[in-house]
Order: sequence, then C-alpha cells, then structure tokens
Amino acid sequence: MNISKVAKLTGVSAKTIRYYESIELMPEPMRAENGYRDYSDKDVDILKFIQSARKMGFALKDVGNLLQLWQNKNRASRDVRELAERHIKEVENRIFELQNIRDTLKNLVECCHGDDRPDCPILNSFVKENNCGCEET
Repeated sequence: MNISKVAKLTGVSAKTIRYYESIELMPEPMRAENGYRDYSDKDVDILKFIQSARKMGFALKDVGNLLQLWQNKNRASRDVRELAERHIKEVENRIFELQNIRDTLKNLVECCHGDDRPDCPILNSFVKENNCGCEET
C-alpha cells in the first residue's frame, strides 16, 4: 500500500513516516515498479507500535529499543520492564516540574492586577528572580 494510505490508517503523517525511515527507526519499505514506497501490513504494525510508544511519551531512542525488544521473540521481559520503569521515573520528574510551573504561574496570576495599568508582575518575573513578580513595598 502507498504512503498516503498508510498515513491514513495509522494517523502518522507521510513526512513523519519518511523521517522514521531516515533515522532507521523503521525499515525502508519495498518499492513498487513505479518507484513508490510499497508498505506491508508489518510496516503498518511497526508504525502503530511507534505511535503508541510515542503517545506514552517515550523518546525516539527508547522507541527504537522497545521495537528491538518487541521484534526479538527471545527477549527477557525484565529488559522491557526496566525500560518502562526508567520511563516512569522520567514521567514523574516531568510531572513534578510541571506542577512547579503551574504553582509559580498561579502565584504570578494572583499578583497581577489584570487591569489597564502597564505594569505586569508576570512579565517582570521573567527578568527578576522574584517568583511572585510582585513589587515589594
């Protein structure tokens, strides 16, 4: 099947599919007589796998490792588990960072008058090391 059909089936753009091929995340497909890419059902499965792993937040390097494990029928499940546990830690760290960002923004919004005055503690906080951005009086 051609790249546009695969893109429609998987929800992965043709540009992204070509990118995955260029970084060897997935193999280049066979070519039809006209020179166009000719994808197999296995290629579609690989793209669905990549897309699912990406939706879970795995980096492309980790997706490649997961793909290798998925394709290796002699794999040890411990290897998959270790990779997933490492990713959980990364997700938890990112959640912590995002919660801090949210808390800082909430504080800044509380400090902002939100009226016609030009002074803005939110903008000022980007220059000053004052988390609130409120002018001290």
